Amino acid sequence: MTTVITVCDTCRTEGTEKPTDDTIVRDGAKLAALVEAASIGNPNVSVRRHSCLMGCQGGCNVALQAEGKLTYVLGRFEPNADAASGIVEYATLHDESAMGQVPFKQWPAAIKGHFVTRIPVLDSTDK
Repeated sequence: MTTVITVCDTCRTEGTEKPTDDTIVRDGAKLAALVEAASIGNPNVSVRRHSCLMGCQGGCNVALQAEGKLTYVLGRFEPNADAASGIVEYATLHDESAMGQVPFKQWPAAIKGHFVTRIPVLDSTDK
């Protein structure tokens, strides 16, 4: 099982204008492309795009998920290579951990200050 990085491809960073047409590449799509590139050859993660994670106040947003592990939502990223590599590095550590919890001292600098929420594992008894 791998950790899935879901990248909101419709996000825009704070202060940017809403695109007036479809020819303008949104910040989320830029970040998604960078995360996809950073994850090439990494068997621990997969990347998917999703239109709107509803975190518009703090775009660009990503979610890190794996079956039986904590889910994390991170936001307020600039669409750049440092952010993308930090996201992939953290997702790799998430994948390697038993419950998805990574000790703070192992967090890549690029993701510190970007956590929005941690969602507990949905237990099969939570019906």
